[in-house]
Amino acid sequence: MPVQRLNHAVLFVRDVDRSATFYRDVLGFRVKVEMPGRAVFLQAEGSTNDHDLGLFAVGEQAGPSGAGRSTVGLYHLAWEVDTLGELARIRGALAEAGALTGASDHATTKALYAQDPDGIEFEVSWLLPADLITPEIEALGATTRALDLAGEIARYGADTRGGIGVSVPA
Repeated sequence: MPVQRLNHAVLFVRDVDRSATFYRDVLGFRVKVEMPGRAVFLQAEGSTNDHDLGLFAVGEQAGPSGAGRSTVGLYHLAWEVDTLGELARIRGALAEAGALTGASDHATTKALYAQDPDGIEFEVSWLLPADLITPEIEALGATTRALDLAGEIARYGADTRGGIGVSVPA
């Protein structure tokens, strides 16, 4: 079974309308199908997929996820953006929404970490294009440093397409 890519993710949330508003207003997802109060199917801004994220309401009584603390479960989803300029824009939107929880430089990946209104963790990242990955950078791949986004933009440019030859065909 040669998997090509993740087609979509589905999350259980307390309030589907609140969560849909967050993903729409903060991350730019578009509502494709809506069953008010019950479910919403969203499409990422740059996607041609039928939907990239499904949200299903379980109600305000739902407890927090214990995944990674007391139960097994998904740690986080990671969405990729095309440019460092877009990563900077999203950092601002996440910070304004009070959702940004961290930012890391993993050498070949520049990542923001955040939580949605239910505390579900996610990552938004930019991947270094394959032609810019040197042996020195690749050797740093197992390390994590604080992300200096302004420095990375100065180094690689705000509009350099990320992931080319890595997650996006060359």
